[in-house]
Amino acid sequence: MPSDEWITSLARMPGDEWIKTLADGRRVKFTNQELDERAFITAQVEGNKVVYSIVLTSAKTPMSREEVESHFEGELSKKSLKPN
Repeated sequence: MPSDEWITSLARMPGDEWIKTLADGRRVKFTNQELDERAFITAQVEGNKVVYSIVLTSAKTPMSREEVESHFEGELSKKSLKPN
């Protein structure tokens, strides 16, 4: 069972969520959860079950939306991503 301190930390964890339309028309949902110097970021292409996620253990916080998006540029540039 998680400790009360851990639960309190999660409740205070700043977060951000947004959707961006890429140049090819795909829509991607990004999330950013930050705690101290760590960050958990995700990207999911609309209609796709795959969620790309990264845990940054020494992130500059707060991170801008552009900084979060840049971590997924390689994966999102692959045109072979089709909805599943």
